[in-house]
Amino acid sequence: MTTVVHPGDSLTGRQRLSYILILGALTALGPFTIDMYLPALPTLESDFNVSTAMIQLTLTATTIGFGLGQLLVGPWSDKVGRRVPLIAATGVHIFACLAAAIAPNVELLGIARALMGIGAAAGGVVAMAMVRDLFGGRPLVRMLSRLALVNGLAPVLAPVIGSWLLLVMPWRGIFVVLACYGVFVITCVSLWIAETLPKARRHDAGHSTVGQRYRSVLSDRVFVGIAIVGAANFTGLFSYLSASPFIFQGLYAFTPQEYGLLFAVNSIGIIIGVQSASRLTKYFGPQWILAVSTAVMFLASIAIVVLDQAHVGLWGVAIPLWFFIAACGFGFPCVQVLALNNHGHEAGTAASLLGALNFGSAGVFSPIVGLLGTGSAAPMGAMMAVCAAVSIAALWLIVRPRTVPELAH
Repeated sequence: MTTVVHPGDSLTGRQRLSYILILGALTALGPFTIDMYLPALPTLESDFNVSTAMIQLTLTATTIGFGLGQLLVGPWSDKVGRRVPLIAATGVHIFACLAAAIAPNVELLGIARALMGIGAAAGGVVAMAMVRDLFGGRPLVRMLSRLALVNGLAPVLAPVIGSWLLLVMPWRGIFVVLACYGVFVITCVSLWIAETLPKARRHDAGHSTVGQRYRSVLSDRVFVGIAIVGAANFTGLFSYLSASPFIFQGLYAFTPQEYGLLFAVNSIGIIIGVQSASRLTKYFGPQWILAVSTAVMFLASIAIVVLDQAHVGLWGVAIPLWFFIAACGFGFPCVQVLALNNHGHEAGTAASLLGALNFGSAGVFSPIVGLLGTGSAAPMGAMMAVCAAVSIAALWLIVRPRTVPELAH
């Protein structure tokens, strides 16, 4: 078995914990930005007197902005280091949050939301790149699993927090809270996070220009296939996130707080999935964990459609949904480690492409559920099933699990 030394191997336990906490906070910025206002979507629809599809477009604007932002920030961080792009982009996020808080109409809210997405993009992509700067092999799996736990929990917990905030403030206050969170992140990075990409490593032969970095990443068959798997999984999860406020609050008459509680219950599935996947990589390659998790996602999605059409009711949707979300949790760290492990020279570019494809595809395809209607859970389940099928096809036809090398210790 190969043993490779990486800079992070010399960190003390306390230093690793500080990186996990602060980089986790960075990773959560994007999902919080996207999902914290989900419980307020029906209220926005009423306040602005526009259609459900129009309100969902503000969500789409955020995800597309997030995808574009990652494409800018990732390669930039490979060129100039991690700290400067991180602080600058988060500053844009703070400004956009305050603009969203005072937006007089849905059009200006949509523009502010797109800028919020661009600004929040730095958190996730730079955090992943920093971890790859420091670690490789199985230690990379362990560190990414910690970030994946935050990344998986944040979209699930954000609506819970949002529903609590709606008890004490109007929906505009949520954006003020997000601005304060951005200030907190910038402060932590400025005080406690050191630069992880030395100047000498920014100009390695064959990896010094943007074109060379993109060429290295996009010529890697495993990366391309895994990026499609990750994007399809995320789009399936996002289809649920964008449709669920209308299904559970409209169809099943949940209050915003009951809707938040549903997300809290589902978060248990994310925790189980992410932490189990990290431990299972000791015995199975990440690609084999993905093979099982994508199959479970497909079966759970089909179950939602069948049970909904059979009029089983709330539990016919909620139970298979829990298994779908848990299977997503199993996949998060596996996708990240397979995408980044072979791209230490261009970790920012690889992470940016991974994230941009995730959020770009989610932004483009998840509104289809709104167009198909939220009068039942069937359109949501069908969209999730299509995403799972794409994920399975990409894994077996492009990645080809048997050809993926074993992780180094």
